[in-house]
Amino acid sequence: MPQSLAKILIHTVFSTKDRRPFLRDKPLREELHRYLGGILAKHDCQPIIIGGVADHVHILSTLSRTGSAAEMVKEAKRGSSLWLQTKDAELREFAWQSGYGIFSISFSQLETLRNYIAGQEEHHRKVSFQDELRELLQRYEVAFDERYLWD
Repeated sequence: MPQSLAKILIHTVFSTKDRRPFLRDKPLREELHRYLGGILAKHDCQPIIIGGVADHVHILSTLSRTGSAAEMVKEAKRGSSLWLQTKDAELREFAWQSGYGIFSISFSQLETLRNYIAGQEEHHRKVSFQDELRELLQRYEVAFDERYLWD
């Protein structure tokens, strides 16, 4: 095959540092999601849907054929942090947590996950971020140590 092709779907989730609710303002949050989409696109990762609430973000995207998951998350977090810090004096201390969760998904999960991310505000009226992340880690069978899960 003379051409290299790939379409790898991933679900990425990460929180604000100490889960501080920096992103309470919905218009700002929506602008951040668009900004993150631009960063992903610049790194050849097609954003499908980006959503979240005041203290964390979910990203459904493709992974670049030539990039790594770690590099994609690093660039998304770095670029969006720098951008947010310029938006308002209250955001000068904005930071993302150091870690993240990233999970591969199948095309059969695409619509379910898209709806899940779109419904984050409703979901988090009942479920905390910590419980949500634990559930994701268990669903994807990711071993974790609770002592090192939160920063």
